[in-house]
Order: sequence, then structure tokens, then C-alpha cells
Amino acid sequence: MENPIQNDRRTVRLPILLSITLAAGVFLGATFFGGSKGITDVARGYTKFKEVLQLIDNNYVDTVNTDELVDYSITKMLEKLDPHTYYFNPKDAVAARSQLESGFDGIGIEFNLYKDTVYVVSPLVGGPSEAAGIQSGDKILKVNNEVFTGTKVDNAFIFSKLRGPRGSEVKIEILRRGVPKPLAFQLKRDRIPTYSVDASYMIDKETGYVKVTRFSESTYDEFKNAVSSLKTQGMKKLLLDLRGNPGGYMDRATNMVDELISGDKMIVYTDGKDDRYDRQTRTKNVGMFENGSVVVLIDEGSASASEIVAGALQDHDRALIVGRRSFGKGLVQMPVNLSDGSELRLTISRYFTPSGRSIQKPYTHGDVESYEKDIKNRFSHGELFIADSIKNNPKLQFRTDAGRVVYGGGGITPDVFVPRDTSMMTPYLYELFGKNIVRDYAVRYVGENKKQLEKLTFADYLKTFTPSEADMEIILRNANNDDIKFNEQEYKRSKPYIRTYLKAMIGRYAYQKRDKAGLNNEFYQVMSDLDEGYKKAVTLFDEAEKLSRTSVSLKDGKK
Repeated sequence: MENPIQNDRRTVRLPILLSITLAAGVFLGATFFGGSKGITDVARGYTKFKEVLQLIDNNYVDTVNTDELVDYSITKMLEKLDPHTYYFNPKDAVAARSQLESGFDGIGIEFNLYKDTVYVVSPLVGGPSEAAGIQSGDKILKVNNEVFTGTKVDNAFIFSKLRGPRGSEVKIEILRRGVPKPLAFQLKRDRIPTYSVDASYMIDKETGYVKVTRFSESTYDEFKNAVSSLKTQGMKKLLLDLRGNPGGYMDRATNMVDELISGDKMIVYTDGKDDRYDRQTRTKNVGMFENGSVVVLIDEGSASASEIVAGALQDHDRALIVGRRSFGKGLVQMPVNLSDGSELRLTISRYFTPSGRSIQKPYTHGDVESYEKDIKNRFSHGELFIADSIKNNPKLQFRTDAGRVVYGGGGITPDVFVPRDTSMMTPYLYELFGKNIVRDYAVRYVGENKKQLEKLTFADYLKTFTPSEADMEIILRNANNDDIKFNEQEYKRSKPYIRTYLKAMIGRYAYQKRDKAGLNNEFYQVMSDLDEGYKKAVTLFDEAEKLSRTSVSLKDGKK
């Protein structure tokens, strides 16, 4: 009897990788290109790819990793399409999906990595760490008897050790200031919720503020809870802050719009090559806040689902849009889970605002680099500082319900422009932030002054507390000890920001309660003193109300 054939791991894995590629190719060909010609083209391409990959695997002079070659080839292929079609390998796919999930399983701490050492910034209320008695400022020495310091410790390493299946146990050894010996804790991991509504509070007796940082699984529910709470406090005006919000789930965005617009009106529609992915989304429910005036803050970091919200509210004259031109992402991606755990996010359609405008900014197929430099170019051309520098395409004019001219083809242009304030931004400040100098001192300050801070309500703290010159001197000394070279001129420019940021962080760590659904109200209330967009927006509610009344008074919402 002949000896059986024995294959090494690469030989066994190669057909598997190729079958995954073929399965994805046939699926995409049949689904998106249609007809036998598309399938034939895909099969021909697969045959060529298979030949090349097998030749490399069998004959190339050095050992190669075929997994990496396949991933690389897919990534480079997709670069020939649009800037938002993307491939994630199995590891990155898990991380990408987790960003839009409403929580994770872990021990429940906010941490800071400083000089190869992990410090607890704060235990999350209701989490395993808080229940066990872990405190702000604790230094993590070991996790499951593995040393937790050194050059190997980065964010990925920390997540891999602290996160894990719900109910699993982890042993933590920490060193606490004032305690001579390390302390050991046996923790049982649990579900730790994450939040997308970062702030929700009353600015005055009638005006509520809601900050939405992304559109994740729980965003719509969080938004409804925030609006409901503010209405019970007397809210008649809403400031919705979408600055820096990169988007997320489209349906969470359209559901949010439905809470603000009455009647049966278009929110967004999509159009692509395949009619199966064409959708029209309209308002259908009696919303929670259909009558009060609304102002929406956006900037160059507001993208995708954020632009759907801003575009719908602007087109129906329901809200006054304030800030700077948004990012300009009007392409819809469908996630396709591949059999090895990787994920393809394929652009299948464009979305359009109610007036018919696509807000997707121009791009050249295959030129991802130029596309990614768009924000930098806006900065250098002065658009972030001067309203007249915004260059809208005059051929892409559309009209709102009230007949106002709005533009497509390059994001949402605000109704009221607010320039970016960089007067206090300096390289010295960026170095302080890069090494967490101010945040670290805030944690230490709260720990050392806990009793004094407990005597103050946050309202009193907000009115009366100011970091002292001695506090500022300690920050400078800590920065110098961390090899940040002092620059007197830059420090003077940044000093008001450093002082306000320190107050905001102390307020956060001293007063923030995570049982308020993850709200960072204290931080935002302090920082609003230096927020020019915020300060401008709160003066514009009369204009927003007038705009909304004008639209409603027009028959059928049109001129």
C-alpha cells in the first residue's frame, strides 16, 4: 500500500482561501453585476488570481504568508472603487463591528497608559471593578499573574487581557497610593454598556442640549430618553450637537429625524445600480419634539448618518444648521460577512436628501490619497475660517420647502457659519494632551481633594471653582519631568484652554455619575465657556423658530 499524501498547513489552507475568494466573487458578481456575463468575468478573474497565487505558493524563492497576500490583494483591488468600500480581515472586522455595538464584556474601567504603565482613571459605575473597590489612580501591576508593564503593553494588549466572555474571571493586582503592598482583586467580567449620547442637560429654563457622538445600536433609544428627560425639565428649544459625529447606522439617524418632523415627509432616499437597494424613508410616527425650535451644530467631522439628519432638517426648514461644512459622505455601504470571519463593506447606492441633493463630495476612482486630504485642503484654503471660502457647485442648486437655496455635491453647508477657533491651539498644548499631563493631574487632584469637592454641588463648582496658579505650576513641572520642553510664548497662548480643560476634567471625575446613562454633562458644561460654535448657536433660536414657522405656513410645505 502506498503512503498517504501528507500536506503541510499552507497547502491545506490555500484551497480554503481560494474558495473563500471565489465564493465572495461569485456572490458579488451574481448580486451586483447581474447576468451570465458578469459571472463569466468574475470566474475568469478568479482563474487568473488562482494561478498566480498557486505559482507564488509553490515556486517563490522565500516562504510567504498566503493569508496576508489574499488580504493585501483584496484591499488593493477595492482601492480602484470608491473611498468607502472597505475590507476588514477577521481581527479588524471584530473591532470594527464593536465600535457600533452598545457595549462589551469586560471589567469596567476607564484607563490611561502612561510610560508603559496602566492606571485606572475611573471605575465605571455598576461595573465589576467598582463593585470590587478598585479606585481612580490605582496602578495595574499584573493581570492573571502576567506582568502588566513594559513596552509590550499597548491598547490592543490591554483589551485582550481585560475584556473577555461575560462571567469569566480575571485576577488583577494593583498598587494604590498610600498602601505599601499590592492589592489583589478577583473580578468576574460583565456586560459594560457604551453610549453615543455623550451629554444631555438644560442650558437654561427652556433650552436643552444633546450631544450625539455616533449612530450605534442604542443611539435612538438614548436620544429618546434624553429628549424625554429634558422635556420634563421644561425644554422648548433643542440644541442638537452632531460635530465630530462620523455616522453609523442609517436607521438610527432616520428614526431620530422622525422624532423632530411632523406629518408624512421624506427623510432620505437611496438610489443604486440594483433596484433592490433603493429605499425611501419617510416620517411616520408622532414625534417627541415636533414643535419646539431646533438648532443643529455640524462641522467638517460630521459625516454620513449625521449628514442625513442635518440634510433632512435643513431641507424641511425644521432646524437652523450652524457651524462648518460637513464631511460629504453620501455613499451607502452594505456589510457582507465572509466565511472566514472577515467583512466586506461594499458601496451599493447613494443617498439623497429630501430636496434631491447628493451630499457626496467629488472623488476620483483609485485616488484615495487626494480624497483623504480634503479636510487638510479645506484648512489650507481657509474654508474652516472664512465663510466665503466655501466653494459650492452652482450647478447643484436645490431648494428647501420654504424655497431657500441649498447645494449638493459636497456635504451640508450650514445656514450660519462659525469659524474654527485655533487661537489657543499650540504644539505645546498638543504635547500636554499627547502625554495626558492635564488629565493625569485632574485624577490626582480629585483623589487628594475629595472631601473638599464633596462639599460643593456641581452648580457651585461650575460658578466658583478655578484652578489655581499653583495647579498650573504643577502641570508645567509634570510636563518638564516627562521631557516636554517648556515654550513660554505657546504656554501663554494656551493657558486659558489648559485651565478650562483642567476644570472640566476635575469636574468630570468628581461629579460625573455613570448611572446617568454615560453622560459627560459636567465636562461639556465647563468647556462650553470656550466653545464659539455653542455660544453662537444658543443665540439663534429665534431665527430657527421663524424659519420653521415660514415653512409650515406654506401650502403643502412648498412655494
